[in-house]
Amino acid sequence: MSLAPRQLLRVLFDAAIAAAQPALCVPSYLPPPPKGRFIVIGAGKASAAMARAVEDHWPGPLEGLVVTRYGYGVACPRIEIVEAAHPVPDAAGLAAARRILDLVQSAGPDDTVLCLISGGGSALLPLPLNGLTLEDKQQVNRALLASGATITEMNTVRRHLSAIKGGRLAAAAYPARLLTLLISDVPGDNPADIASGPTVADPTTAADAIAILRRHGIDLPPAVLAVLHGTEAESIKPDDPRLARAETKIIAAPQMALEAAAAIARAQGFAVHILGDAIEGEARDVGKVMAGIALQVATRQQPFTPPCVLLSGGETTVTVRGSGRGGRNVEFLLSLGIALSGRPGIWALAGDTDGVDGLEETAGAILAPDTLERAYQAGIRPRDALANNDGHGFFGALGDAVITGPTLTNVNDFRAILIGADAT
Repeated sequence: MSLAPRQLLRVLFDAAIAAAQPALCVPSYLPPPPKGRFIVIGAGKASAAMARAVEDHWPGPLEGLVVTRYGYGVACPRIEIVEAAHPVPDAAGLAAARRILDLVQSAGPDDTVLCLISGGGSALLPLPLNGLTLEDKQQVNRALLASGATITEMNTVRRHLSAIKGGRLAAAAYPARLLTLLISDVPGDNPADIASGPTVADPTTAADAIAILRRHGIDLPPAVLAVLHGTEAESIKPDDPRLARAETKIIAAPQMALEAAAAIARAQGFAVHILGDAIEGEARDVGKVMAGIALQVATRQQPFTPPCVLLSGGETTVTVRGSGRGGRNVEFLLSLGIALSGRPGIWALAGDTDGVDGLEETAGAILAPDTLERAYQAGIRPRDALANNDGHGFFGALGDAVITGPTLTNVNDFRAILIGADAT
């Protein structure tokens, strides 16, 4: 039995999330038992669920500490789980980061350190370099989030202000064996960008970080500027001998999630076209472009023939100019809807696979052909909502928000556009 458009879109989103669940992804990557200690550390929105998957499949003794976002904790009898703030770090994350660094420094050559990293880990490991405070890092983080900087740019800055990122955690773990398992939430799946790469080499420089901050017009606290111009800001480079026993594996990524959703859509009789798993840019601009593609498909049957589903992933950005409730996925959808102007037969869903779009405990929303008309009838002006960066307010008022709760994973944004006469 075929699903209605709204149901199908939600099923596709749920399938994408399910494909990246740690219980499925972690077990086959576990290392052999070491001669010495087995130490489990980690950070990210999926890290607690990853830790539980380790515990459920590890035959011998282990110890460890993992930090995750508030509300994303999972009960683990042997690995301590700490919850902290995201996306702006707090004192709980600072304390956990310091303890994790101390723990790996205690490891010896016969020990294995298993590091579980997922999206969100950067804010959850906010250990600043000497000369900086947590408040300094919070100020820079807020400015980056509002600037429209890409995730790659943000993480380049973070790596050069941190005592634990940019490979520093790996250097601290040497001479133990270090295995890092990554759930990727970044365009391109670059390990250095996932949680700002605490266990991998960083080819970028402090000068790169300074250039990014200047490019986006971010005023730096004097202490931050002083650190970036000092020698301590340089991260661990690829030729560092302390990385000799470090290994990294990506166990889940956006492409896997898109392919899982694609299989569901094909089973429902739709042709599926994955447009990319690493799409970046201003959310409202990406929305306009996607609308142009969708309209060409619907009107000209080019480059695809309907009925079809267009899938994409990646991480867009929002340059904050208004005072609304934000969210890059809902900003994308609102821009898409305005450009489609109520075109019949086109539906869409956009959401963050971690269940949190921006600062809201809402994953995203669904756009229907009648969304704009229902907004007008409710006295809501779509263009005003977009100008005010108020996507969550817009879709929430219409009852079109998608709420998942904590998903315990994170493979970035998911977008699906459903096109076809049978989908009205």
